[in-house]
Amino acid sequence: MADVARLAGVSHQTVSRVINGAPSIRRETRERVLEAIRRLDYRPNTAARALVRGRSGMIGIIGTARTLFGPTSIHRSVEDAARAAGYFATSVSLSEVTVRALSDATEHLMRVGVEGVVMIAGNDEALEVVRMTRSSVPFVVVEGDLSRASVTVGVDQVLGARMATEHLLDLGHREIVHVSGPLNWAEARARLTGWRQAMSAAGLRPPEPVEGDWRAHSGYVAGLRIGAMRATTAVFAANDQMAIGVLRALHERGRRVPHDISVVGFDDVPEAPYLIPPLTTVQQDFDAVGRRAITAVTQAIDDTVPQRLPLVVPKLVVRQSTAPPAGAGG
Repeated sequence: MADVARLAGVSHQTVSRVINGAPSIRRETRERVLEAIRRLDYRPNTAARALVRGRSGMIGIIGTARTLFGPTSIHRSVEDAARAAGYFATSVSLSEVTVRALSDATEHLMRVGVEGVVMIAGNDEALEVVRMTRSSVPFVVVEGDLSRASVTVGVDQVLGARMATEHLLDLGHREIVHVSGPLNWAEARARLTGWRQAMSAAGLRPPEPVEGDWRAHSGYVAGLRIGAMRATTAVFAANDQMAIGVLRALHERGRRVPHDISVVGFDDVPEAPYLIPPLTTVQQDFDAVGRRAITAVTQAIDDTVPQRLPLVVPKLVVRQSTAPPAGAGG
């Protein structure tokens, strides 16, 4: 640790705070310390630290939808952030979200001695189970309905949906259909809200949304339906998988993207730049979500009142799947 401190030009106490995920470290200082750690291949002796602190140095992660890109990316980012903070991460994935399943998962994590738990809860059932579960260690909820848990971290989903819709409005589109996620997911409802807000702010009445289930097939089914709506010039899909299904269906319907109809997704999956056409989408900073989740749980572990962390701001990534509607000026 002294070698890391010398290379980074900081005190060993600062190195210790960076390793333990203290939130008060300036970003530039944290990056300098992390770079020194990488260059020196420094590894904290977690076992020794656990003995000194009387703690296990372990954080539990409970996931509920590992087959979907967003929850999977968040799970990975939480694991990475835990390791960067000097903790071991141990994970449990629930195939079904019930009180019994979550209680069993929590009990398993308690037996292995975790100091805190991060729950990646996207749907309402998972959040309700969290509220009903008693735990002797701190519980941090990531994503989902952030109003229904005491310590939460997430992305500003409403803002991201507004950005996507406003991009289409700025291009001149007025008939914009939304393919939503399943509405028992808080994120789906938040993206639906953002779309409606942007449409209403433009003085437009939002059409009835088409509900999907996050998967490409549901986007394909929605796209076949939308492809027959000749007045529709744009689609905002609540995630990229459904947007991919929409693209295929519109192709089959003979609707050219973006010449006849524009498409926007959400998540910025790695394949998005390589689709035909490359997909305009909303990018979520999953790494920031992971870091904030670990900051929140370590604050609670250290008996510090967790700060109400601001929502992570998403970013609109414009590619070739959006353009002004046919016949628009310019």
